[in-house]
Amino acid sequence: MSGVTLGREGPRFDVVAFDADDTLWHSEDGFHAAENAFCDLLSTFVADGVDLRSTLTATERKNLPTYGYGVKAFGLSMLEAALSVSQGRVTSDVMDKLLGIVRELLSAPVRLLPGVAEVIVDLACDHRVAVITKGDLVHQSRKVTTCGIDHLFDHVEIVLEKDPETYSRVLREFDVEPHRFCMVGNSVKSDILPVLEIGGHAVHVPYHVLWELEKADHPVGHGRFGEVESIAEVPDWVRQGGE
Repeated sequence: MSGVTLGREGPRFDVVAFDADDTLWHSEDGFHAAENAFCDLLSTFVADGVDLRSTLTATERKNLPTYGYGVKAFGLSMLEAALSVSQGRVTSDVMDKLLGIVRELLSAPVRLLPGVAEVIVDLACDHRVAVITKGDLVHQSRKVTTCGIDHLFDHVEIVLEKDPETYSRVLREFDVEPHRFCMVGNSVKSDILPVLEIGGHAVHVPYHVLWELEKADHPVGHGRFGEVESIAEVPDWVRQGGE
């Protein structure tokens, strides 16, 4: 326990939920390495000055409504971008290497971020603790069940999108009012803004790499928003800063 006195009324929140990728465990590093490999492999098929990374990101943005999030969606967009940017000249050998990158991402072991297990154990003493993550159902489920701390979570929700409507639905399923809910995550766009919009509290824990499509302006002067440098600071914010 953090040693913070909760008071006679008990904890501030009924449920504290965590994003998964890049909040509980490493994820974006793998995508970033895959993007670098994509650029290296395709560089010989395009003219100097072509921005391969931007092309890949634009393809991912276009495909989001169809493919959603996750490694499989990324892989499909990567293959499509390779064919498009090379005008069909990309070789089968390169395409096979791109597929190999996707397979490696899908089979990569879960690597918890420092301090995560201790924080979840701490908060689980006096809160219901949940995971709310978006992405491919099969892949995200495997990561949750092999992370080593899944027994500490009262709820696990894998959703197609993180928007106000989705959070509202999830909170109804949790049977918790928004003002009694706190979301913790690395993405302001997905983990912070939609939760604040429905009346919940949110804590931003930055990660050193952020996907381009998750970038958003941070809220300023918002009473239900907090930002910490590491996940180790979350329990104190939950018990004190969320007032």
